[in-house]
Amino acid sequence: MLLLGLALATALWSGVQAINAEARAAYARAASVLGQDRLDRLVGPLTVTRYAELRREGWPVSPVLEGRLDGLRVLGIEPLTLPQGAGVAALPDLAEAGGLLEGRAARVAPDTPAEALAGLELVRSDDLPPGTVLADIGLAERLLARPGEITALILDPARPLPGPIPDDLTLQRAAPEDGLARLTDSFHLNLTAFGFLAFAVGIFIVHSAVGLAFEQRRPVFRTLRSLGVSARGLAGLVLGELLLLALVAGVAGVAMGYAVAAALLPDVAATLGGLYGAPVPGSLGLRAEWWATGIAMAVAGTLVAAAGGLWQVWRLPILASAQPRAWGRANARARRMQALAGLALWAGAGLALVLGQGLWAGFAVLAGLLLGAALVLPLVLGGLLALVGARARGVLTGWFWADTRQQLPGLSLALMALLLAVAANVGVGTMVASFRTTFTGWLDQRLASELYVTAPDTETAAAMRVWLQPKVQAILPIVEADQMLGGQPGSVYGVADHATYRENWPLLAAVPAVWDQVRDGTGLLVNEQMARRQGLALGDPVDLAGGPLPVVGVYSDYGNPSPQVMLGLAAFRARYPQAPELRFALRVPPGEVAALASALGDRFALEDGALVDQAGVKAFSLQVFERTFAVTGALNLLTLGVAALAMLASLLTLAGLRLPQLAPVWAMGLTRGRLAALDLARTLVLAALTAVLALPLGLALAWVLLAVVNVEAFGWRLPMQVFPGDWLRLGLAALAAAAVAGALPALRLARTHPAAMLRVFANER
Repeated sequence: MLLLGLALATALWSGVQAINAEARAAYARAASVLGQDRLDRLVGPLTVTRYAELRREGWPVSPVLEGRLDGLRVLGIEPLTLPQGAGVAALPDLAEAGGLLEGRAARVAPDTPAEALAGLELVRSDDLPPGTVLADIGLAERLLARPGEITALILDPARPLPGPIPDDLTLQRAAPEDGLARLTDSFHLNLTAFGFLAFAVGIFIVHSAVGLAFEQRRPVFRTLRSLGVSARGLAGLVLGELLLLALVAGVAGVAMGYAVAAALLPDVAATLGGLYGAPVPGSLGLRAEWWATGIAMAVAGTLVAAAGGLWQVWRLPILASAQPRAWGRANARARRMQALAGLALWAGAGLALVLGQGLWAGFAVLAGLLLGAALVLPLVLGGLLALVGARARGVLTGWFWADTRQQLPGLSLALMALLLAVAANVGVGTMVASFRTTFTGWLDQRLASELYVTAPDTETAAAMRVWLQPKVQAILPIVEADQMLGGQPGSVYGVADHATYRENWPLLAAVPAVWDQVRDGTGLLVNEQMARRQGLALGDPVDLAGGPLPVVGVYSDYGNPSPQVMLGLAAFRARYPQAPELRFALRVPPGEVAALASALGDRFALEDGALVDQAGVKAFSLQVFERTFAVTGALNLLTLGVAALAMLASLLTLAGLRLPQLAPVWAMGLTRGRLAALDLARTLVLAALTAVLALPLGLALAWVLLAVVNVEAFGWRLPMQVFPGDWLRLGLAALAAAAVAGALPALRLARTHPAAMLRVFANER
């Protein structure tokens, strides 16, 4: 049982770390492609002719053309002028770059489908992020059907600029080197926290198995000590045995963790791609950084779990180990200290909540809250059982409650694991359900338009508006420009003055007549993330192209980790005249959406994805949402399963030790079947009490996740909602897990041979 518990704990931890390591390796590959915007760029109306003019004027620039082709990111470069700081790891040496320079070859990621690149020589490279095609800019023009176009000009940082930036171009400063990693750090930190919680629950199995193994081996320790083995030598032998078992379990756990990570990685990749735009492959590599950490955690967890038992082996006198309740008396003081430690952890959590700042303070609150509750649990359960036992009527009932209380020390670790597992399920389930309810209502507000269309170019967009004018109730342009906002890459949007926004936009705070000020260009709206992270209040100025404007409103923007600003359409056009107007939201009677979409697609030969109805956008958004929390849901279920295993381990180990206590009751006339039924009932009572106590702990956990951790990690705060139906289902699941764990020991007790019961009276105890 020790091996199984430690292997499971290591598997859950290693699986999470494997996912994190694979994702971070993908970020590093993405950052190697043109330095992930670590070089300054010139953007604006760029063509090959304009690029040639700038080169003749002495500008150290290199052209880049970026676009999408059947879901692939096509990156066109000019290898001969590319600055060294671009750091394109997949770029071959000039001696090997013939096919690339001639436009007949492209370099792609290993899992890139070849259908869209038929007729090209494909060279697969592990240095490219998933879905990326690296080609000469001439080949990229042909693939994207954009002859003569250039997306941006990269500036060589090693060479000086010949003069000021031309008026028709804009200098786009380099983003921070670790921008993508910092953007996703909060997600990985949350994932690591849940992995560590699952590991901690698994360590309870190890602690329980080690402690009860020491109890079973008392006679062996007594004999060895009587034969002259020193306490130090005995403790050293036990430590060596535990380390050997830890290594074996660690290797097995890492192997199981690989399987867990391989199963969960596709959902994580979809989450990071949908939420953050972070490219993560769906396949898993065996990296030393996580499997070595997994084995180290297995050894460290074993040492922590066995520390108390080893100390007792070292310190107990020779004859003490021969006394039946020696270990219980040795642990009595430890249990009192344990309760005091739990209260101290709660006090620390309160201080971290009041005085702490940042995401780590939030996790300190969670750690103090959960571990403190686990340490206090035996004291609370003991008090409840004593209270119920004092009011019991009848000899058998009184014995049942007294026996339940007596067995509490042996089951306390398993019950702690169950408490943490149920509380985590309540807390995370409440958070996810609150998020789902709020997110669905928010989508209904944000996606008020019935149809969304994207034109391939400005000429088509203009013709489309003329064609649509008599057929729809309103055409609302969706225009966007990238800009650094408060030192972070962000977006500025222009919005039309229409009832769609005035009546539906989810404002959290606003000045009077907010939409009039937005329309007139005298104020702007910011999303909640930007307001929280930059400490913006109503009236504070925000620097934009063309001068600062005051904040007149703050709106919710769930799922977006980046800062965002909204301007009136007229003000946006004046400040960002180069931004193309290619996307539109259309207000159409719901019954006419399908016909209009079909006619619009046929009239302008629009590609798949250029037309999206409201229902499609909501379905996609909710799909991203569900996949986002699929990993935490899976970890929750695994944690509950591990807690059930911890209870099974404790019950199986206690089963043999309890015969001296049950044999007298059997001898007085209680049948083995009745004893087994009472034994199972005792397990269910303890599980039910633990589940009830886990409910307020889980709700407190949910509040911390929503009001503290979520705000620090993502920048938005969600209202907390309660779901009693989920609590009932979870309580039944906890009871079912306890019933499964208690069924086997109860069955073994019911089938215990009477001779085994009688031998209790024959043996000296």
